[in-house]
Amino acid sequence: MSTVFLVALECCGLLLAMVWTAWAAPAEGGVQAPPSGMQYIVAGVYVPLFKEEGAEQLTPVAPFYLDIYPVTNAQYVAFIQANPRWRRAQVSPLLADAAYLRHWQADVTPPEVATTVAQRPVTYVSWFAARAYCRWQQKRLPSTVEWEYVARASETVPDGHQDPAYQARLLEWYTLPAPAVPPLIGSGQKNYWGIHDLHGSMWEWVADFQTAFGTGAARGDKESERDRFCGSGVFGVSEQERVNYPAFMRYAYRSSLRGTYTVHNLGFRCAKDLP
Repeated sequence: MSTVFLVALECCGLLLAMVWTAWAAPAEGGVQAPPSGMQYIVAGVYVPLFKEEGAEQLTPVAPFYLDIYPVTNAQYVAFIQANPRWRRAQVSPLLADAAYLRHWQADVTPPEVATTVAQRPVTYVSWFAARAYCRWQQKRLPSTVEWEYVARASETVPDGHQDPAYQARLLEWYTLPAPAVPPLIGSGQKNYWGIHDLHGSMWEWVADFQTAFGTGAARGDKESERDRFCGSGVFGVSEQERVNYPAFMRYAYRSSLRGTYTVHNLGFRCAKDLP
């Protein structure tokens, strides 16, 4: 169960409402153990960065499971061996662009051969490919709200906005260029929830990457999935997020994507609903 505390902060003569949510650990035996390689994320609330006029300020987040690490090249090899249509030589151009898996030496790179690649996050994968992998695992891509909710946490608290040192490290990570090759999984920080590598390594796909701005899909249009993209027009920015530069960078990056794009610093991890 969560308890919401409202802390009034006076800044430059203005009274700003800052929301911090304190979570209690689930009662022992009250929640089924998470699947292997995943972590249980308790329910809470998320303050959207962008919001529609008149929309609720807080977005509830239901409990769910999230992969502790991003999906690796070795794990993705197992996926394409079981699903040949996702091999580099066979994938449809409607589902991935020409750069799909371009960093692999062959159509299928056995992880025991490419040991320096095997335990690094898989990149050069499209949204369609990431979604297919998660479905193969009987999982799904996390939503934007779920990903951002977990990514707010520092190493010690669920809301890293309350930790100036953590915010300074975030700003440092997000002002550095992305490495040419993603670091080994587990190289990044483990946050309050026990999730690794959310920041400082690469970008990650989310299920609804196109929803930061207004789109045809948001207006109920019946466009096909291959035409997913972010349109223009910011609905609004929540007051307390105006200093959250890394979150703005993530939303701006997502706004540039199409479902077929494959990029050297874009990977993914999976989520799963509770049974």
